[in-house]
Amino acid sequence: MSEVTTDVELARQIAEHAGRLLIELRASGLLIGKPLGKLGDELANRFIIETLRTHRPADALLSEEEQDSTARLGARRVWIIDPLDGTREYGEGRADWAVHVALAIDGVATVGAVALPGLPLTLTSDDTLARPTHNGKLRLVVSRTRPAAEATAVAAALGAELVPMGSAGAKIMAVVRGEADIYVHSGGQYEWDSCAPVAVAQAAGLHVSRLDGSALRYNQANTYMPDLLVCPPELTERVVSAATRGPPGLPLRSV
Repeated sequence: MSEVTTDVELARQIAEHAGRLLIELRASGLLIGKPLGKLGDELANRFIIETLRTHRPADALLSEEEQDSTARLGARRVWIIDPLDGTREYGEGRADWAVHVALAIDGVATVGAVALPGLPLTLTSDDTLARPTHNGKLRLVVSRTRPAAEATAVAAALGAELVPMGSAGAKIMAVVRGEADIYVHSGGQYEWDSCAPVAVAQAAGLHVSRLDGSALRYNQANTYMPDLLVCPPELTERVVSAATRGPPGLPLRSV
C-alpha cells in the first residue's frame, strides 16, 4: 500500500487490496463454494484488521469477527468492515460480491469504500458520482434467493421490476451507479453489511434510512439492523408509504 493521508484514501486502498487478495485466492482454483468463501473471509478480515491497526491505532474496530463492544462503544471513530460481503456469490464465481471498509463517526456512516473486485470497480464516499438518466420502468434490486415481502409490495405499488442480485454492497452500488433505482431490505442485516455502502450512497446524493424513514445509527451495542432503504430522494415518500402495504409477488427477472 502507498502512503495515505486521509481516511477515505485509506479505506479505498484497503478495500481494493483486500479485493485483489480475494481474486487471487479464487483464481488459484484450490477451493470452491463454502470452503472458498470461509477462507476468503478470514484472509481478507485479517489483512484489513492488521492494516487498520497499523494506520489508525487509536480508532476502534467492528467486523463480524471483531465485536469488542467494551472498546468501541465509547469511541467516536469506529471502523466498520465486511471483508467479504456476498460469500455465496464469491464462492460460486459470480461478480456480485464486495469488500466494505467504513468509518462511522459519532454513530454516522461518514467514510466508506466499497470494492467490487469482480468488475473491477471501487466506489468511495469521496467520489463525484452522477447517476445516468433512466426513463423506463423503475428497477428494484432484491435478494437472489429470498426477496423480502416488503420489497415485492413496494415493487407492486410502484410498478417496478424486481432485479435479483447478490450482496448488499453490490445491490446498493447498483443504485449508486444507476443500474437500479431502489433497494429495500427487511430481512435483517448487521452494521457491517451496510455501513460502507450507505456512506457511499448518501455521499452520492441518495436517500438512506430505515424503512420507516428514520435515520440509520451505527456503532450500537446491538449491531443488528432490521431494515434499510436506499433510493433517490424524490422516491422516498412513495417507497416508505408502500413498504407496509400492497400485494407482494412479482416475478424475478433472471440474470
